[in-house]
Amino acid sequence: MSPPRKPVLKRVVRFGFLAVALGFGVWAVVSQWDAIGAGLARLSWPLLGVSLVAVVGALLAGMLMWRALLADLGSPLRLADAAKIFFIGQLGKYIPGSVWPVLAQMEMGKDHGIPRARSAAAFFLTYPIYLATGLLVAVATLPAFAGDSVAGYAWLLLLLPVLAVGLLPKVVNGVLNLGFRLLRRSPLERPLTARGVLTSTGWAFAGWAAYGAQLAVIVHGLGATGPRAVVLSFGAFALAWCLGFVFVLAPAGAGVREVAMVAALAPVLDQGSAIAAALVSRVVVSVGDLVCAAFAGWRAGKTEKTVE
Repeated sequence: MSPPRKPVLKRVVRFGFLAVALGFGVWAVVSQWDAIGAGLARLSWPLLGVSLVAVVGALLAGMLMWRALLADLGSPLRLADAAKIFFIGQLGKYIPGSVWPVLAQMEMGKDHGIPRARSAAAFFLTYPIYLATGLLVAVATLPAFAGDSVAGYAWLLLLLPVLAVGLLPKVVNGVLNLGFRLLRRSPLERPLTARGVLTSTGWAFAGWAAYGAQLAVIVHGLGATGPRAVVLSFGAFALAWCLGFVFVLAPAGAGVREVAMVAALAPVLDQGSAIAAALVSRVVVSVGDLVCAAFAGWRAGKTEKTVE
């Protein structure tokens, strides 16, 4: 009797996804290398290393936010398993099209007993939480320090009251169950709680702090020093991410984020330096994605071999 072919096919599909995602991820770095050359020449390797460490911290916070949501919905995961699913799945954002990260996380999560609907719910909930907390960071940092340079983005604040209401557990659960009903899927077995929302919100703020720190390191290396430059770095990154998310047609926010970041950094950097900061920051984040995915995959594989 021949062995079942489905596991083999599944491995081939997953390897193919990983190869394609890694290819696009590496291309995201290499394709911008000439553009960021001048910026890199002005930054020391120790500074870039510190910036990368901050990015890894931000990505870890993002993973823990997603893990907290998943646990609250009824699927707690070991740290190594959560890291593998989250970080490898996140590489899908570099593939054209917005569905790859959630499809990858749903498929890998199934191996750990996570219903696909629950994986999808946790994935999609991370975005409004990131958006709400990011806008709060931008509001707290930019108006007093950036002034008119970011006035054109004030319309984003209209989203805050909508997000505040939309993230109430009762509203979230109602919307999710309505969506599942329309898709003819079973409703959530375990509803989202206020504790889950607050825990994930805390991790989101931790992520923004780390992202702001990585940009602040780059901005410092390009000549902008002092508290104002640090505060603007936190707000600039948050504003750039939020704007990039709203303009979903750009793959992973490409282009749109850099324009917003340059505008927010205008009070402390000339245009050329601000553009360099935005491009270098984007590349460092891409490298962080690759590093986290590689380490999580290696660690999970090592753990599986130990168990066997």
